[in-house]
Amino acid sequence: MSEVLVLIDAPDGKVTKPSLELLTIARRIGEPSAVVFGTADNGVLAEYGAEKIYTLDDAAYEGFLVGPKAEALAQRVADKSPAAVLVGSSTEGKEIAARVALKSESGLITDAVDVQADGGSITTTQSVFAGNFTVQAAVTKGAPVIAVKPNSAAPEAVAGAGSVEAVSVTISDAAKIAKITSSAEKAASGRPELTEAAIVVSGGRGTSGDFTEVEAFADSLGAAVGASRAAVDSGWYPHSFQVGQTGKTVSPQLYVANGISGAIQHRAGMQTSKTIVAVNKDDEAPIFELVDFGVVGDLKAVLPQATSEVAKRKG
Repeated sequence: MSEVLVLIDAPDGKVTKPSLELLTIARRIGEPSAVVFGTADNGVLAEYGAEKIYTLDDAAYEGFLVGPKAEALAQRVADKSPAAVLVGSSTEGKEIAARVALKSESGLITDAVDVQADGGSITTTQSVFAGNFTVQAAVTKGAPVIAVKPNSAAPEAVAGAGSVEAVSVTISDAAKIAKITSSAEKAASGRPELTEAAIVVSGGRGTSGDFTEVEAFADSLGAAVGASRAAVDSGWYPHSFQVGQTGKTVSPQLYVANGISGAIQHRAGMQTSKTIVAVNKDDEAPIFELVDFGVVGDLKAVLPQATSEVAKRKG
């Protein structure tokens, strides 16, 4: 079987759940080979199917933006001629994917929610045009470079050989133009990362600026908190939590929209969620056209009851 290069995200050496999902997906289409910039838990990578682990440890990958990583990954593509390249569909992941596709003269697919082997080709499923259509696509030139949304597969532990190979590549000066001069860690909220969370609870205009009930319900479920564009534009919640076409795209197992009308801008960022629940006072809100379950009511009355019920069942 041909190799499938999987770009691993491992902040502080800890492999993220989306990276384990990518290894699981890679097994459908070839032999998973993990590409690690810096360090990662090689034991975990092998446990989830990595046959090979390419480690690239150089200060250039940490001290600059995506240029060095993209260049190094493109060189791996040239050396190995893989069946495909899989990356996480984060902001950084998509930029790396685009650069690698350009350098390797390969086709690019972003925001895939499914990847399958289809005879001799690889077929992806995407939600496109602000979520109005679901399409299947296949790359016809080069090694497909595919950015996959988190929560597109459940990580499955299947032991791989996990053979480690240290790789050294020469990074051009052109790739080092954008340098990181300073950085600061984001304050920890204790909640999951929005784009990686299995459950997301979001609030919109209906909160009137008070996210207390939304946050309490999210915490009862161990969920991430999101916000609509209206809430963010009003200054009620930070922009980094915005879900939508101009914010972050999420695809959790459960998405709960509270006081959100369901404008197309918001729907584009969350409608690939597996199960969608909405709470809204307006029974004609567009969000109800999309949901699996809807509650017509004031979120400030509904959510405390739901939070209390969750606590009882945990109890």
